[in-house]
Amino acid sequence: MKLLKEFKEFAVKGNMIDMAIGIIIGAAFNKVIDVLAKQVILPPLSLLTGKDTFQNQKLILRDEVVDASGIVSIEEVAVAYGALLEVFFDFLIIGFTIFVVVKFMNRLKRKAQDTEDKTVATPKDIQLLSDLKSLMEEQNNLLKSNLNN
Repeated sequence: MKLLKEFKEFAVKGNMIDMAIGIIIGAAFNKVIDVLAKQVILPPLSLLTGKDTFQNQKLILRDEVVDASGIVSIEEVAVAYGALLEVFFDFLIIGFTIFVVVKFMNRLKRKAQDTEDKTVATPKDIQLLSDLKSLMEEQNNLLKSNLNN
């Protein structure tokens, strides 16, 4: 029963909805990055190496052996470094993009929390804390002046 109550609180608070939205946006973002890396960035880089695509690039350690009837008797042994390079570029693009988004969000957050900046509406909780601080400073000044008299 307690578990059901905790789940209800979790779902009602909006955490579950926030997570779902994040997962959906993340999945869509993954598709965008995948196309950006494989269709935009990697083709010019593969031209520099003179190969067709990064995914097909590999370092062959042992060639395959084909017998007279055309059947492969010994499989090729190769290190497929091209697929690793594609995943690495995806990671770099995603990491950089997330860094830029978080940096932008932090800048907006700092700007929104600045009570002196009148170009951005201050959130109510920050405004209330700012008002309380001013009232407490005023009260302290009155108490100090009464004690000095």
